[in-house]
Amino acid sequence: MAMASLARRKAYLLTRTRYAPSSSGSGLNYSSARCFATSGSDENDVVVIGGGPGGYVAAIKAAQLGLKTTCIEKRGTLGGTCLNVGCIPSKALLHSSHMYHEAKHSFASHGVKVGLVEVDLPSMLGQKDKAVSNLTRGIEGLFKKNKVTYVKGYGKLISPSEVSVETLDGENTIVKGKNIIIATGSDVRSLPGITIDEKKIVSSTGALSLSEVPKRLVVIGAGYIGLEMGSVWGRLGSEVTVVEFGPDIVPTMDGEVRKSFKRVLEKQKMKFKLETKVVGVETSDAGIKLTLEPAAGGEQTIFETDVVLVSAGRIPFTAGLGLDKLGVEMDKAGRILVDHKFTTNVPEVFAIGDVIPGPMLAHKAEEDGVACVEFIAGKEGHVDYDLVPGVVYTHPEVASVGKTEEQVKALGVDYRVGKFPFMANSRAKAIDDAEGIVKIIAEKETDKILGVHIMSPNAGELIHEAVLAVHYGASSEDIARTCHAHPTMSEALKEAAMATYDKPIHI
Repeated sequence: MAMASLARRKAYLLTRTRYAPSSSGSGLNYSSARCFATSGSDENDVVVIGGGPGGYVAAIKAAQLGLKTTCIEKRGTLGGTCLNVGCIPSKALLHSSHMYHEAKHSFASHGVKVGLVEVDLPSMLGQKDKAVSNLTRGIEGLFKKNKVTYVKGYGKLISPSEVSVETLDGENTIVKGKNIIIATGSDVRSLPGITIDEKKIVSSTGALSLSEVPKRLVVIGAGYIGLEMGSVWGRLGSEVTVVEFGPDIVPTMDGEVRKSFKRVLEKQKMKFKLETKVVGVETSDAGIKLTLEPAAGGEQTIFETDVVLVSAGRIPFTAGLGLDKLGVEMDKAGRILVDHKFTTNVPEVFAIGDVIPGPMLAHKAEEDGVACVEFIAGKEGHVDYDLVPGVVYTHPEVASVGKTEEQVKALGVDYRVGKFPFMANSRAKAIDDAEGIVKIIAEKETDKILGVHIMSPNAGELIHEAVLAVHYGASSEDIARTCHAHPTMSEALKEAAMATYDKPIHI
């Protein structure tokens, strides 16, 4: 089967062009880039509204392709939600809080004796802010290097080729462009009857900057963001309770892996109230009283806490952009509708990232941005949303690509499953961090990999071998017969692949 798989791969590579039509629709410390206000007579090839992961990547790529490019960003710092108040600061706090937790609970077993271990929250938050500042300045440096014009202000479309910008210094300017890309990202989804003040009732943004470790924290929503931020404050000493309307945490996750993940979080003292809704909030100096009720209705209960994190998802940020006046079509969820070239129904206007259908992830937005400007430049671009990896950055992390077992079952495809626990992985045992599993789902007849799911330390790094394998149509035998260095965590992926088409060695 391995030789047949190799032959299939060679044939695939010979016939596959680099881009195919879509089937699914530096912490460098540069000085600040100059903020230009283009005059009405200056016409750009590309104007990007939004400087987040999708927008700034699109702008840089467009400039690299020889297109005169301007990027407009209202925040005053580049990187969008992800870099400023999302992916990057949360990962900084996840790492710092994990270091504290390890020092407090694990160092002694490794023969490292320390004295009193305390949380210095201002220093921890300062390290987070420093990382963000360095990275935002790094993007400004990349703009300067690639000759991207950067306008700081709020952009609004007044025609298919003109953007009116209220600059941060109080002026107004018109930026003209042959092609305009909407890359304004997303915003926090609010809940009826709950007012976010970013002090006691916080969004993910406020949860990054709490002035003290709350004794009790309630997280509303058991998705990626809620579980990550709940983990941060739980490690630092908070009693964390997650309230979720649905029956499961992270509903997009493979069911078997999700159950294991929930058990791990519960071992870390995170508590869950599933199939529960918040119907009332009362705030006082003494704290917060939440009125809870079963999702299906029933007897209400009062739950007291000190801080509430509202983490019920995100919504596209399209308000105030002038899209309605231009007649840009959107769906009921407020997402901009585009074709496979990211073009809206207004030919000169494009959209990428969180404002269009697809997973709301920074790396997906980056891929959108590159593909979009390649189309604008007369080339071919492609993003396969079925191959966008997802990662929950808790400890252990959970990462996946492709289909879950539930999805494969629903398709009626005959399949095989191979699993391998990290308890049987020598590197994981050596470092005493062996909580987790690798699960591979492959088509029974062809052995083609359909999905890979990993729960382990650094699963977000391990998943990319699987992403590449699924992208090129690999079989589980292809991974199983690929030599993996020993001892490494990645050997668990190899063993799971062996378990899928044959038998593993070490269990």
